[in-house]
Amino acid sequence: MSWFILIASGMLEAVWAAALSASDGFKRWRPIVVFAVSLIISMAGLAWAMREIPTGTAYAVWVGIGATLTVVWGFITKQERPTIARVLLLVLLVGSVVGLKAVS
Repeated sequence: MSWFILIASGMLEAVWAAALSASDGFKRWRPIVVFAVSLIISMAGLAWAMREIPTGTAYAVWVGIGATLTVVWGFITKQERPTIARVLLLVLLVGSVVGLKAVS
């Protein structure tokens, strides 16, 4: 159950990062609300998961999921250009996250 919560929290990290960008420097209220709610739930989920998962592993998985999904969202919305190097590095990041889970 802790792994499920951790993965969901990592996904919410990508949501709050995208909402933060969409807030245009905290000028738009809807993205600010999405940012605040998803940030609180994401952090609470991380804290919950860390009760059973070692801190370093939990944080690395949480950040890895959030960073990967944030970059993928950038590709989808055309805010970032998907180059071969970026895609390969994301594959390496995902592989590292899976590896951390496998050895935990």
